[in-house]
Order: sequence, then C-alpha cells, then structure tokens
Amino acid sequence: GLEKNFTLHAYREPGEVPERLLAELAGTLRFIAVCGHPGRADSALMQRLPKLQIVSNFGVGYDNVDAKWAAERGIMVTNTPDILNEEVADTAIGLLLCTVRELPRADRYIRAGEWAKNGDFRLTASLRNRAVGMVGLGRIGKAIASRLDAMRVPVVYHTRRPQADVPYRHFADLIAMARAVDVLLCIVPGGAATKHMIGAAVLEALGPDGILINMARGSVVDEPALIEALRDGKILSAGLDVFANEPNVPAELIAMENVVLLPHVGSASAPTRAAMEQLVVDNLVHWKNGQPPLTPVPETPWPQTKARA
Repeated sequence: GLEKNFTLHAYREPGEVPERLLAELAGTLRFIAVCGHPGRADSALMQRLPKLQIVSNFGVGYDNVDAKWAAERGIMVTNTPDILNEEVADTAIGLLLCTVRELPRADRYIRAGEWAKNGDFRLTASLRNRAVGMVGLGRIGKAIASRLDAMRVPVVYHTRRPQADVPYRHFADLIAMARAVDVLLCIVPGGAATKHMIGAAVLEALGPDGILINMARGSVVDEPALIEALRDGKILSAGLDVFANEPNVPAELIAMENVVLLPHVGSASAPTRAAMEQLVVDNLVHWKNGQPPLTPVPETPWPQTKARA
C-alpha cells in the first residue's frame, strides 16, 4: 500500500537511522510509517526532518513516538486503535488460562513421555474463587473484563480516575488493589508515566498465591523485581507477552517453570495485522490527499489547534 501511493524509503534495521539516510531525506521527507517496536520516531529523528508532516504508527501503543514533541510542532501522529481490541483480549484470556492452569507445562509433560512414565500431571491453581485486578481499563481492558464477566471471574480495576460507565470497583491505590486480588492483569500504555509501576512493593502485596499477567509493555514491570519475586515464592506465577528489552528475554525467566512466555503476539493474527497495516496506509493517504487523519492520537487531535513552529 505504501509503494502504490508514495516514494518509499524503507529502513528495516534495528537501532538509529543512519546519518547517510537522514541527510538524503532531510529536504523532502514528509511522511513516516513506524512499524511498532523497535521502530522509533523520537525527537532526535523528527527534528532532522524539517518537512515532516505526519507519523503513522503501527499499533495502538505509541510510546515509541515522541507525540508530545510532535504536537508542539504541528506534526500529526496516528495509531491503529480498536481493530485489535478483540484479538488482544482473546490473547490475554488465553495467556491467563495457560498461566493459571499451567497448560504449556502440561503439554511438555506429555511430549517428554512423563504421563505414561509417572502418571497424571500435577494439580494446578484455578481461576475459581479468584478475583482479577485490571491495571488499566481502556478499550482493550474493557474487552478483557467482559470476557472475565462471562467466565464468572470478579473484576476490579486501577486507573488514575474512576470511570462512570463500568460496573467494577475502582481502586485509586495500586498496592491496595494488589492486596485485594489474586491476579493482576496489566493493560496500560507504556512510557514514563507507567514505567516500573509493577515493582517489588506491588508484587509483595499480591502475595504468594498471586499471578501477574502483562499484556501492556515490558517497561510497565520491573523485571529484576519480578524475577526475584518468582524465584523467592513471593508470587505464584506470571504470564508475559511483553518484555523490557525485546526480543531479548532474561535467561532467568526462560529457566523458570512457573512462567508462561509469549513473543509479543497479542494482536498477531493474520486478519488483525492486515487491518492494522491498512490503517497505517490509510492515515497517510488521507493526509497526503488533504483529508483528515482517521485515527489521530490525543496529543495531536484533529483539527490541529497549534501552528507548526
């Protein structure tokens, strides 16, 4: 879709965009498509591109784009919300079940010949008589909560402010919620405001029967504190779809049997990813044709109210 509508300069390597390429594009580049992590459009990149008008981000999370800096200079930023809500919610429930019931471990038990040799797989924890504390209750969080409702699992939530349109109890204090529940499920945006919000104190409050599920960003969880909590039995287990330094996962987590690990696949089905890709293209094409962007982020609403510096 990009090649049909634009002169495309594709850079697919991790790390900083080379100086040579920046110098080549500085005078002409007007549009950027950022293909999620580890792709970045930070201020250091954008300030080298004085003609830049719009950054179209692949993914609902856009902490890889310096949207505040862009907003101050009249640069539009878009993302791909809503179309992945149900897919990510499905994955979250799958990860939760796999973690609580140790389903991947049971699969390995059969494959290793242990069932025939040693008998039935051991009894596991259960979702029955547990409550889930949602860390974040945006559109994806609500989709997850609705599934938990159908499964008859009580839900409470922690956000900065209570929401008037939900039936769940709100906790202003995250540690208080961690003490009150058996599962913490993280689905908040990444960035400085949420960095390491799940740290040692929260994990201690969750307790030795507690389970952590992270569908948010790896930065939300203090990984060393989580590793220590799992190793020392301060919590029971964890299910992780995201990590602090993707695709590098700490060896300590890989070695643990009480952790379920997924390679950031929350929205990774073929139909959902195709729809996300199309929205990235459509936002850029609309902008190129003088039409409003389809999904601007809150920092750069449409119509824009501040002229570009």
